[in-house]
Amino acid sequence: MPDYERLLAATAALDTPYAIVDEEALWANAHDLIARAGGRPIRLATKSVRVRSIIKNALTLEGISGLMTYSLAESLWWADQGVDDILLAYPTVDRHALLELAAKDYRLTSITLMVDSVDHLEYIDHVLGREHPAVRVAIDVDASWRIGGAHLGVRRSPVHTKRQVRRLAQAIVDRPGFTFAGLMFYDAQIAGLPDTSLAVRIVKRRSDAELRRRRKKIVKAVRAITSVGLVNGGGTGSLHVTGRDPVVTELTAGSGLFTPTLFDHYRAFTPRPAAFFALSVVRKPAREIATCFSGGYIASGQTGPTRAPRPVWPEGLSLLHSEGAGEVQTPVEGRAARSLSVGDRVVFRHAKAGEMCERFDEVAVVTSGGQVVRTPTYRGEGKNFR
Repeated sequence: MPDYERLLAATAALDTPYAIVDEEALWANAHDLIARAGGRPIRLATKSVRVRSIIKNALTLEGISGLMTYSLAESLWWADQGVDDILLAYPTVDRHALLELAAKDYRLTSITLMVDSVDHLEYIDHVLGREHPAVRVAIDVDASWRIGGAHLGVRRSPVHTKRQVRRLAQAIVDRPGFTFAGLMFYDAQIAGLPDTSLAVRIVKRRSDAELRRRRKKIVKAVRAITSVGLVNGGGTGSLHVTGRDPVVTELTAGSGLFTPTLFDHYRAFTPRPAAFFALSVVRKPAREIATCFSGGYIASGQTGPTRAPRPVWPEGLSLLHSEGAGEVQTPVEGRAARSLSVGDRVVFRHAKAGEMCERFDEVAVVTSGGQVVRTPTYRGEGKNFR
């Protein structure tokens, strides 16, 4: 369990609300990710961190290589800082960023765009003109499990079968101005699904088996057309599973560095919570209720209790069901609230990882020696990659 009193003592001079990163837990989590990857290189997902100094330090670790970004503007920012292996995980229609990409040779060689249809190629041609320099692209292959009429996984790419992938790969190879770089398979139904029951674990195993067979056929079919530089797969919750597939050349992870609450119920690993935020009590409407200022940091995804932040210190607090976490006030209740007074601090954990950093200009990194290093987030550097 995190030493919340140590973290609060180290950051006592800061005004709330503020974000905290426990450096010791952060790097312990990084080494756990590397160990679970089983020797496969991990591409760091920047969306799950959004703190430049932490990302740069992670890239110095043996076992972490390259970035997976979520915005083309963000990709350009990292390429301009010298990072030369950037995989953009989502298709882009950012016209200005595409023009900036084509303006510098080092950006073109460092950044790989993601596509899942010929429409994406057409759009790039429309923005850059038919005579544009070669743009590196990878195919986002739908890694969901389709069984009967059910669709288990996220709704991303329309490209699912070997035939569909081969057709798109051939279109890329045949089209001037594009270089085929590889394939990405994000297995959200494995990586992002906690092990909450035996039934869930069985579904995840069966999904992995299906995906492994399909991925092998897809990679073989594309290799009959052209070379496949990368086969990306996995996430924090599936490194130990996806990494066993011999056709996968690299894995992706990021959330495991911070360990938000969505990763609290996995059986295969025991990560250490490393990212938090602190709020101050501003009033006591009842003996067992304390109201904190701010705190409505709701995570993206299907709306519900799992997307809300969770009070974790003092122990025994919970959000009020009738109010939840609010933009300007967040009441918490429980016996522990009896001992809270105006001005006291309550520690929360976010449901997701990097999204917390969109709420703060900086994070207070607490070292093992209790020192505080205040370092800017993307937001704090004026970078709003939305």
